[in-house]
Amino acid sequence: MAQCVQSVQEFIQDSFVPMVAVLCSEDAEKVTRKNNLNFSELVRPFCRLTSEGHMRDPNNQIQVVKNLKISVSNVVTQPPKAAVVRRLLDEVVSVCQPAEALVANVITAGDYDLNISDRSLKASVPWYNSWKETLTELNTSKFYAATTPWFEAYRENFLQSMPASEHEFLNHYLACMLVVSSREATPVEEFLKLSQEQHRIQHSGEHSFPKWFIPNTLKYYVLLHDIDDGDEQRADSVYEDMKQRYGTQGCYLLKINSRTSGTGSDEQIPDPWGQYLQKSSFQNQDLHEEGSSAMENNTTVENSTGAVDVDGLDPSTKDGVPNNFDSHPLQLDHPSDPGGPQDDLEALKSPAPGCEGKKQPGVTSHGACLTLNDHDRIRQFIQEFTFRGLLPHIEKNIRQLNDQLVSRKGLSRSLFSATKKWFGGGKVPEKSISELKNTAGLLYPPEAPELQIRKMADLCLLVQHYDLAYSCYHTAKKDFLNDQAMLYAAGALEMAAVSAFLHPGAPRPYPAHYMDTAIQTYRDVCKNMVLAERCALLSAEILKSQTKYSDAATLLIKMTSEDSDLRSALLLEQAAHCFINMRNPMARKFAFHMILAGHRFSKAGQKRHALRCYSQAMQVYKGKGWSLAEDHINFTIGRQSFTLRQPENAVSAFRHILINDSKQAASQQGAFLREYLYVYKNVSQSSPEGGLPQLPLPCIQSSATRVFFGHDRRLAEGEKQAATHVSLDQEYDRDLSQQWKELEEQVVAILHRGVPANFQPTQYCLNSQTDNTRFPLAVVEEPIIVEVVFRNPLKIPLLITDLSLLWKFTPKDFSRPQGRESEESGETVSNEKDAHTVKAQLKSDFISTEVILEFSMGLEETKVARLKLLPHQTGELHILGVVYNLGTAPSAAEGNPVGDGMTVRGRQDLEIQGPRLNGTKEEKTSVKHGPDRRLDPIITPPMPLLEVFFINFPTGLLCGEIRKAYVEFVNVSQVPLKGLRVVSKHPEFFTFGSQAAPLTPLSPTASENCSAYKTVVADQAAVSLVSPGDFGAGGDGQCPGVVEIPLPDSVLLPGTSVQLPLWLRGPDHEGVHEINFLFYYESTEKTSKLSHRVLRHTAIICASRSLSIRATARRSNTFQEQEDGHSGSMLVFVDVENVNTNESGVREFHIVQVSSSSKHWRLLKCINPSKDKDSKLTSRQRGKLCFRATKCRTIEATSSAQEKYTFADVNLGNEQIISATTPCADFFFRRCQSAEPKKMAAVGHGGFGHSKGPDSEDVTSVVRKCSEVDLNVIVLWKAYVVEDNKQLILEGQLHVALQTIGKEVCSLTQKEEAQEMVLLKFKPEHPPPLARPSMEQLSYLIKTNLHYPESYSHPFPQRSLCMVPVTLRLSNCSLAQVDVIIDLRHKATSPETLEVHGSFTWLGQTQYKLRLNAQEIHKLQLTACFIHAGVYNLGTPRVFAKLSDQGSMCETSQQNSMPALIIINSV
Repeated sequence: MAQCVQSVQEFIQDSFVPMVAVLCSEDAEKVTRKNNLNFSELVRPFCRLTSEGHMRDPNNQIQVVKNLKISVSNVVTQPPKAAVVRRLLDEVVSVCQPAEALVANVITAGDYDLNISDRSLKASVPWYNSWKETLTELNTSKFYAATTPWFEAYRENFLQSMPASEHEFLNHYLACMLVVSSREATPVEEFLKLSQEQHRIQHSGEHSFPKWFIPNTLKYYVLLHDIDDGDEQRADSVYEDMKQRYGTQGCYLLKINSRTSGTGSDEQIPDPWGQYLQKSSFQNQDLHEEGSSAMENNTTVENSTGAVDVDGLDPSTKDGVPNNFDSHPLQLDHPSDPGGPQDDLEALKSPAPGCEGKKQPGVTSHGACLTLNDHDRIRQFIQEFTFRGLLPHIEKNIRQLNDQLVSRKGLSRSLFSATKKWFGGGKVPEKSISELKNTAGLLYPPEAPELQIRKMADLCLLVQHYDLAYSCYHTAKKDFLNDQAMLYAAGALEMAAVSAFLHPGAPRPYPAHYMDTAIQTYRDVCKNMVLAERCALLSAEILKSQTKYSDAATLLIKMTSEDSDLRSALLLEQAAHCFINMRNPMARKFAFHMILAGHRFSKAGQKRHALRCYSQAMQVYKGKGWSLAEDHINFTIGRQSFTLRQPENAVSAFRHILINDSKQAASQQGAFLREYLYVYKNVSQSSPEGGLPQLPLPCIQSSATRVFFGHDRRLAEGEKQAATHVSLDQEYDRDLSQQWKELEEQVVAILHRGVPANFQPTQYCLNSQTDNTRFPLAVVEEPIIVEVVFRNPLKIPLLITDLSLLWKFTPKDFSRPQGRESEESGETVSNEKDAHTVKAQLKSDFISTEVILEFSMGLEETKVARLKLLPHQTGELHILGVVYNLGTAPSAAEGNPVGDGMTVRGRQDLEIQGPRLNGTKEEKTSVKHGPDRRLDPIITPPMPLLEVFFINFPTGLLCGEIRKAYVEFVNVSQVPLKGLRVVSKHPEFFTFGSQAAPLTPLSPTASENCSAYKTVVADQAAVSLVSPGDFGAGGDGQCPGVVEIPLPDSVLLPGTSVQLPLWLRGPDHEGVHEINFLFYYESTEKTSKLSHRVLRHTAIICASRSLSIRATARRSNTFQEQEDGHSGSMLVFVDVENVNTNESGVREFHIVQVSSSSKHWRLLKCINPSKDKDSKLTSRQRGKLCFRATKCRTIEATSSAQEKYTFADVNLGNEQIISATTPCADFFFRRCQSAEPKKMAAVGHGGFGHSKGPDSEDVTSVVRKCSEVDLNVIVLWKAYVVEDNKQLILEGQLHVALQTIGKEVCSLTQKEEAQEMVLLKFKPEHPPPLARPSMEQLSYLIKTNLHYPESYSHPFPQRSLCMVPVTLRLSNCSLAQVDVIIDLRHKATSPETLEVHGSFTWLGQTQYKLRLNAQEIHKLQLTACFIHAGVYNLGTPRVFAKLSDQGSMCETSQQNSMPALIIINSV
């Protein structure tokens, strides 16, 4: 149970106190009425004795009476009616409410802060987070107060309102005070009249109420003297006469009213009466209108379900019954006063701080004419009456009753036993209660010995003589059970258990089974729920004091029934408190029984208590996954709050139902939504001036909100294809976004010689994965689209109308250049105030807001709404949330909206949590989130806006195919555009043409065939010298991927457009290729915020296989003197294979031309033996071409000349394509640039300078250059394609780069090479060896040629030896001195070679040693000797070479020349 103010012993002692009646004369009443009190009310705060009393028991032992309290009340001859008692108890509970202003144990349940425990003990954590700690603190605290004061108020008033019964004497009057004023003419006669009146009431039989304890009631004569208005001497003389007449112990002179009501108002006198006045209201004569006969003794007074619902009525009049319940502060006498009311039960209870009293207007103070001395006189009067009058009277009656019982003991044991035997009485065998008949109506005569025993027991109980009381109750119990007087027996059992518990020595354990039997008897046999309830209240308190909370809870729950909702509610609440006071608190049982208590409170009309119970139970069910229970509790809280005129709390409760993932049926959800809309409507109507509150539906996934900055782009028309750019329909790709950022940084780095520190990459679409730490930039007069994700969690459709964005805007001027921007800002404006009406927020001078008129959502649907804003001024914009009307969509079955067309207008804020910070140690150890500013854009001044359209842009190309298209650039803004550039990761895919010279008109043939190349009539081999800078690939520092687009006048004016040609080349590898273009442009006016803009385009190209080119370079074996004395020729073998699979309808390929591009070599002519110059290749055919290459003419070694490339064209058809112009040269240079990083990574940077001591890198470089070629071969082809029964001619070009002699290169990468695995090296065990040239590289140092006649005739018959002169030509191919060894001896490895080579020999020296300088050519004259005619191979000399300055290096065998055959004829 809940914590109580009093201990259990104090509570039970105060429940059974001696009753004293009061009869006052009219003058005496006038004296007390000066203080707005009657006499009984005047003395009530002083009725607890502060000193001990003494009396002797029948054995003449002194008994000490401690802390005794007496009850003084006016004589009322009619008992209160049951309806009045019900209203009284109902009002007592209704008035007493938890204090709202006091801080107590706090429970956070939704939007509620609940007060569950006491008001003086403060808890710093919610109850449900620390059950055990809070309970321990409650139980061990010495200063706790009541947690349920309404229950204690109910219990006290219930016990006081119990009617007197015949079967017990505890609430019968023991004495009567006769009060007469000293102003009476004949006070003694007035005393006589009052005495006769008391005798008449008690003995005439006219009145059955009140009940009197014994026939000889103690009469105590009180002379009341008004000091302010009376003769004190006369009062003293009258009092002396009274003492002579009634004795000193039977009368008293009480002097009051020491001050007049008009004087001494500045002195503050405490008012201890106010808190007690409400407790006697049920005894007030004003309550007993409609006089009725006395109630029977066994009449049950109950609070039935028919109790009047008094909550919400005027507290001053309820059913015509005056109400004295007020809210009074706790007012105590001075603590030093030993007789102060702090010892009184009512003073300790202090209902006001724990209850919300309902104050009656115009209430005056009490005791206005009394001083503190008067208070002491009243207190002394009560003590004199008790110690000199009441206690001796009780002691005398106990002795008399004891003597009577002792004297009758033998008679009762003989006469009565014999009488019972004669009449069959005898000893009744014990029977269970269920077997006993209902004898609740059996009445004993007043003189019955059993009643005398009970009377004696009650007297002993009242004066705290619990041992004797228990013995008497136990004896009476046996007699009552023998007589089957169950009502009397139950009363004796109840009081026997109470006496046993209150006995301080505790010689016997508390007989709990006595109480259980008494309760069962009252309830089931006697059908008296009032007595059963009293017994249960006492027993529950006793069990609680013994920490038997489980038994107490069981007992309280058993007492609940359908006849009284209020009683059931209070007992269920106390049972719930029992569950949380157990050693192991049972939180769920607490919550469950609080729900039951709240339900019964609601039925009893106690709406506030019902709301409190449900709110306290919510703390246990909340957040545990019990969604149905949460829904029920929130629904009830919402209804009760609305009934109690707390619409805000009602809205909050219904909101909780709707925002959770409800498991309710659709019909129930519809009911919830109906209630919510109705309550919300009332709230909004009651406070129309307030801001729009938050709506719970639909749920907004704030983190999924996307913001798009861009205009509505025009769609493609006809053959035009618009740039893809960015749109909300595209999914975010982190890798792709990084690529766009790198491309933008690439352009910015070139234009600004590095990326600026404040560079902010352009982001058109912001979402949860983008970098939102900076304020995004938007442009004035360009729309901002916010995509909000709504989710309908309910199983019923929703209808949202007039949906728009809420924003706040601060105007600022950003038009000045960077660093000089104005800091002045205008006044912040917002559309929140105008959000109540839709029309007011549509147009604004700052921001235009688009409104979606209707937005319907199906059941459990997630739907996206795109809301648009159009800024008209520069400044800072903050998007706050959305505003809309919430209603329900029409049901398909009913055709009517669920809420009968009811809609409410509200808002939801867009609150986006930024990413969690994880940079520093502090951030890693705590949970901190960074900013997310995607909803806070900065509106910048006007900027140009570019749209790009592609015309005749292909989707499929052959590998290497050249296609011409057009690009249209349109400036759709009001600002001129300049600095247009395009950047791509694949610059080899496209070109806008050469910047060196204007485009020359195409030849007639090219125009006829729609060729992309420039052609001329084939007459001779064309050689051109071209600088890479002419094609945007020079050494001007430009990145190969950045291309400046040649706009006319370099500016694109507003509203104008321009078309430019664009050449495309199919990728070298087949497959689907995604190629990204980033168009970069700037405004002609510099602004501080936005320096440039970009436009994105992604092209998807499907490349099909065309031709495979393999090329090899070999040294020529010919010996030709050139004009300049230097020789240099080479054979280039080109293998071309048609690898197309006819998928694209290609019939055949024609190799129309082979061109070369190099700084050192050029193709001279085709030496193919085939006469058919035009090579045709059908599917899977292969052709082989052989070309002679020669070194370019030496030109002045200027820096410009060294950087130029020589283009040589060898045509195989009738037309010659000029490869040194657009687009052939463009794609060649772009391919070279894209391959440059790979080549540099593979080769490394070799030093070409010569020093006295070259290191290993110099050696490697020197040796490598011997075999380097650096010749690029360009194969131009045409393909004949049949498409739609039409023949088309496609053209293209493929490139291969010959780098080394003898090494084959291919235009297609081998799959095996792509799949080759590279071993991972985590830690090198040894330092890498120095780079040394390979044997193959060293074998190319010396080039050898044999010069001899192809045939030689010799007359062998005349001369047997034939000697032929042979010239051995040695060429040093390196740039360093080389030591050469020529060995002419035959090296026979097999008999066959021995036979062949043994037939001729070299004459002269067999070995030569030479040193050749760099690039030197040396001729060595040799003589071959033959002895037979035949065909001989002269290529037997072996040549070894090494670098002169490498002493440790061995000579390396040089590559043999081709076979040198000579024919020796015999003549």
